[in-house]
Amino acid sequence: MEVHVVVAYLFGILLLYLIARVLLLPVRVLLRLVYNALLGVALLAFVNFLGRFVLGIYLPINPVTALVAGFLGIPGVVLLIALQHLIL
Repeated sequence: MEVHVVVAYLFGILLLYLIARVLLLPVRVLLRLVYNALLGVALLAFVNFLGRFVLGIYLPINPVTALVAGFLGIPGVVLLIALQHLIL
């Protein structure tokens, strides 16, 4: 096999690797966003279940509140409760 053929194969493999890496990066970010949103929904459901009977607190579960709770965790849920009480 000639040298330029080997170099072309190596360049093609490197190019394929770089393209796959660039295409998989947004998928990872999207999967992390979905994972955080699901955690946020679970946290909001827990707060709604416990808060409705004990404290009289209810937070609607929608994409915005789920993402806020997913990204910020417990401080995000506290923020949503504070915003709800300030607005209402």
